[in-house]
Amino acid sequence: MSSEPKPVNESTRRKAPRLRSVPLPPASEDADPSLAAPELYVNRELSLLEFNRRVLAQAKDPEVPLLERMRFLCICSRNLDEFFEVRVAGLEKRLEFGQTQPGPDGLSVVETLARISEVAHDLVAEQYRVLNDALIPALQEQDVRFLPREGWGDGLRAWVERFFQREMLPLLTPMGLDPAHPFPRVLNKNLNFIVALTGKDAFGRSSGLAIVQVPRSLPRLIPVPMPHARGQHDFLFLSSVIHAHVEDLFPGMEVDGCYQFRVTRNSDLLVEDEEVDDLLHALEGELPGRRFGDEVRLEVADNCPEHLVSFLMDQFELGDEETYRVNGPVNLNRLMGVIELVDRPDLKFPAFTPCVPDHLLHTKDIFEAIRRRDILLHHPFESFAPVVDFLRQAARDRDVVAIKQTLYRAGADSAVVAALVEAARGGKEVTAIIELRARFDEEENIRLANRLHDAGAHVAYGVVGHKTHAKMALVVRREGRELRRYVHLGTGNYHTGTSRQYTDIGLLSCDEGLGEDVHRIFLQLTGLGRVPPLGMVWQAPFTLHANVVRCIDREADNARAGKPARIRAKMNSLTEPRIIRALYRASRAGVEIDLVVRGICCLRPGVPGVSESIRVRSVVGRFLEHSRIFCFENGGAPEVYLSSADWMERNCFLRVETCFPVRDAGLAERVVAEGVEPYLEDDGQAWRMRMDGSYERVVPADAAAPRVAQTRLMARLTG
Repeated sequence: MSSEPKPVNESTRRKAPRLRSVPLPPASEDADPSLAAPELYVNRELSLLEFNRRVLAQAKDPEVPLLERMRFLCICSRNLDEFFEVRVAGLEKRLEFGQTQPGPDGLSVVETLARISEVAHDLVAEQYRVLNDALIPALQEQDVRFLPREGWGDGLRAWVERFFQREMLPLLTPMGLDPAHPFPRVLNKNLNFIVALTGKDAFGRSSGLAIVQVPRSLPRLIPVPMPHARGQHDFLFLSSVIHAHVEDLFPGMEVDGCYQFRVTRNSDLLVEDEEVDDLLHALEGELPGRRFGDEVRLEVADNCPEHLVSFLMDQFELGDEETYRVNGPVNLNRLMGVIELVDRPDLKFPAFTPCVPDHLLHTKDIFEAIRRRDILLHHPFESFAPVVDFLRQAARDRDVVAIKQTLYRAGADSAVVAALVEAARGGKEVTAIIELRARFDEEENIRLANRLHDAGAHVAYGVVGHKTHAKMALVVRREGRELRRYVHLGTGNYHTGTSRQYTDIGLLSCDEGLGEDVHRIFLQLTGLGRVPPLGMVWQAPFTLHANVVRCIDREADNARAGKPARIRAKMNSLTEPRIIRALYRASRAGVEIDLVVRGICCLRPGVPGVSESIRVRSVVGRFLEHSRIFCFENGGAPEVYLSSADWMERNCFLRVETCFPVRDAGLAERVVAEGVEPYLEDDGQAWRMRMDGSYERVVPADAAAPRVAQTRLMARLTG
């Protein structure tokens, strides 16, 4: 009997509505075709690789605590994994489908892939130089050791043999290659070994090759117990243990060589929105296939003989451009485990406790606090707890009648989801818009959707063809004879874990205009109908792009008229060509433009006659810079906006996003003073973008006391 997925509660399911197709705003900037010249645009993929260079630079920085340097190395490796799984895989698919037209930068798909291979090979080689020549020796000086096989003593060898026989051998399944055992399907990013053999087995077979796939349940780092260790923090690589005992997998045969390799695959889910009746069940069916998508990269030990490398390349239909020979573990990101296993606070960033603003610290009724004034929270320096308290109080308050919320990434065991479940079970009207297609969080979001369904909440999956990326919550409360709306809007996800690692800004308010706009957006997401008019919020895919361009053009007009004109903006990425052209026009008009762009930036600053007044910097530090802040001088009446959206095509046209004004003058000043100015002054963790798309480290004015934005904010906000 076949088993089928358990259906969710049919009475509460909401299928994804469709948004009315909206044409792009008139491209008035196209009147000047010179601003569309390919030489004015940096290639998106190469800019992303440049960002990973800046991450890797943190692993080389002696001013960064040693174990945190290891963390940055692992982050760089993990970022590259995703880069190949998504970006490179997408380019390969475009090539396969014959979509070879160049992007704004003029590079074709073939040219882009060739440049990616060149840059990525250099970046990967640098990763292993950092590991082998810098981090491992420095850790050894701090009595944190990775013990090579040649250094094992007799006692350790005996312990390793017992560990292998007891903990590993029962889980390993070697696959000899012969006509009855073809090359196995290897999992995406899994550790594997190709083993060269001599001799015949019990059946007289002698193919000479075998594959060993290592289960993910086995730890890649193995702590060495006392008394076999030389210190408290000695480790073995799993690959070293397998190398030492690979003969035990092939009794009676001689092992001529054992070499690790790993394959990266296309991880995009193949769900055709237009053909799907039930997005949740469609994704449930596609998730297992992610492990076996098309191959896009092969990593193999650099001591592997060329004939075996060629054999692997043939099996995966990859060439030299997609093959990376590495001097160390092929899965660097699994070294992240050492950071948790080594209890050495002196080798990590100092601990800090996010603060709760004074006016909330002793407030039992958060709704009363919001009625007194809007509340701005700057994470991670200020705690995310007030947002959780807002939802928990809403769940338990007998006067609250409805809660509506978007969930893009919430995390396992989410306190936010727990509050929604409690509210639904308590009889309140709870609506959750869960984006099932949040990349690499799909499985977790499916579980959240089913959990909320079971609690009695109304669950919708966003909009077909548009990811719901907006971060918003709406609480409707009966107060006397009227209903009052309370909202939370932010730049980051409702994820208590990342709220301690990402910089984000959120606003709690009961402003009638904001409440009405958020209410209308939720009606649009759960129901059907045309785009509702919004009074304060800019919404993608409808009005956000046009309003951003309009504000940039207004600054240009003000500059020409001799009025105060300035643009300051902070975001994760800048790629959208129309916005870039608007910025170029504004620069030509004399507008001073400062951009803090953490990751991808396709705009070229400092081009004579085009972008001379545009400055771009990137800040990479302890926390991931994630807030989106847009500040327009507006002729002396400054406007400050917070947004869930970057200035990218996907955010402007393919996602449901919000961008909202900070209307309280004091809070707007605070957003600029905390979210923008410290980053423009940073000379400790900041990088300045050059005209050619590369970056240079900003040199501190005072080497003994560099200005580090994140450190200054921790001191200012947490004490």
